[in-house]
Amino acid sequence: MTIEIRDYDPSWPARAAQALDEAFAALGDTITVAEHVGSTSVPGLPAKPIIDLMAAAPSLDAVRDREAALSALGYDYVDAHMPRRLLYRRPGYHLHIVTADTWETRNQRILRDHLRTNEQDRDAYAALKRELAATAPDGDAYTEGKTALIQQIMDRARAARGLPPVDVWEAG
Repeated sequence: MTIEIRDYDPSWPARAAQALDEAFAALGDTITVAEHVGSTSVPGLPAKPIIDLMAAAPSLDAVRDREAALSALGYDYVDAHMPRRLLYRRPGYHLHIVTADTWETRNQRILRDHLRTNEQDRDAYAALKRELAATAPDGDAYTEGKTALIQQIMDRARAARGLPPVDVWEAG
């Protein structure tokens, strides 16, 4: 399996904004806020060409009740075995719906914000992603290879916000 890493594409934010508009139209008041997260949301950061979106919902059950609207947009539900999160995928996009009470402390948002303002960490992460894309035998090895650096970056980013360190990978 080849891991495709592309240079930052300045069209990613506009594509994310369009997908966010579609998600709000489909889900209405079942979500309260949504943002572009993940590597494609960090200017200058190379990434897999998958746009990650995250939305907060007061009730995940209410979102599940509107899955037909997401399906009409091409999203399929994926049981990712992550607590307090729903995951939907369509080609080129992942839509993560999380509980509203966890929004402010979500690692994906904290990492994005940190990498947008910390060039040294962004560049180290970019170099590691490129190295792993060239050498990792599969997606799992690619992800595992990033874990130690992401944990270090997250520990610093969370500490800067006065938050305790947490494991970067959610347990199911």
